Amino acid sequence: MSQSEKLLLQALAGHATARPPIWMMRQAGRFLPEYREVRATTSSFLEFCYTPEKAIEVTLQPIRRFGFDASIMFADILVIPDALGQKVTFQENVGPVLEPVTDAGAVARLSADGLQNHLAPVYETLKGLSAALPPHVTLIGFAGAPWTVATYMVGGRGSPTQAAARLLAYREPQTFQALIDLLVEATASYLIAQVEAGAEVLQLFDTWAGSLAPDQFEKWCVAPTKKIVEAVRAIHPDVPIIGFPKGVGTKAVRFLQETGVQGISVDTGTDMIWARETLSPLATVQGNLDPLALVAGGAELDRATDALLENFAGRPYIFNLGHGIEKETPPEHVAQVVRRVQA
Repeated sequence: MSQSEKLLLQALAGHATARPPIWMMRQAGRFLPEYREVRATTSSFLEFCYTPEKAIEVTLQPIRRFGFDASIMFADILVIPDALGQKVTFQENVGPVLEPVTDAGAVARLSADGLQNHLAPVYETLKGLSAALPPHVTLIGFAGAPWTVATYMVGGRGSPTQAAARLLAYREPQTFQALIDLLVEATASYLIAQVEAGAEVLQLFDTWAGSLAPDQFEKWCVAPTKKIVEAVRAIHPDVPIIGFPKGVGTKAVRFLQETGVQGISVDTGTDMIWARETLSPLATVQGNLDPLALVAGGAELDRATDALLENFAGRPYIFNLGHGIEKETPPEHVAQVVRRVQA
């Protein structure tokens, strides 16, 4: 199948497809018993991400089980700080724990010099997936956007308010700018190499963009994303890029106008009629089924699925969630949605 026939690529080129392509964020993950079996064979989560045969296997599992139209490589957004030289670990029932970067000296100790060698296993995963995926399935590469990655780097772990990074950005803007600049360089380089390894679409996850005040949003979300998009386009002008500035509300318009992404993933809190009328003329909309509706299942899940299909009928649209699949999601509920969308 040629690229032009793949549903996801058609939608991102601005075409209303006969039915929307469907994939789900975190479709390769803990909700699948076959994933848990493979994960149990590796003690360290980062080692798991850097073991191509295992990363390929868990990426293919949801394609075999559900028949999604796209496959997103299995990795983590924190491979970038790991590759820059920051100490990153993943602790059971805690999540990622990093040695915090809190001053100019700590930023100066980071380096992108060994980035490509460090991330070579990720590129091997992409090459393996490119060869193994069914012809109709689009391969998605991804990275965390600089602001979101920086929140973990500065705070040392996930945070409900991202206060540590926000305070550093206010108190020491030059230090924070240096960190963001390094992340822009590293992320652009990482994404360019992903395309060369076989990725056909790229997604930038800015999970914590919604915590930024409007002027800070411009500075730490919009401007870095624009630079990354421009850097990738300079080398690979035809690769579609999807932005996911989660929780930004009406600021999504500014994000689209400034960054030049072809697609925008919208979170569960985004009004779908507003997204259709305001965002859809600017880019292909992706989203925004509530992950908890997917956990609940039943008639309400069918209703929510149908509402999205009806709302975006006749528009370029990608069916997805408003965030990632929850670990307690019954796999049969995912199958329920895929059947309904693909019917």
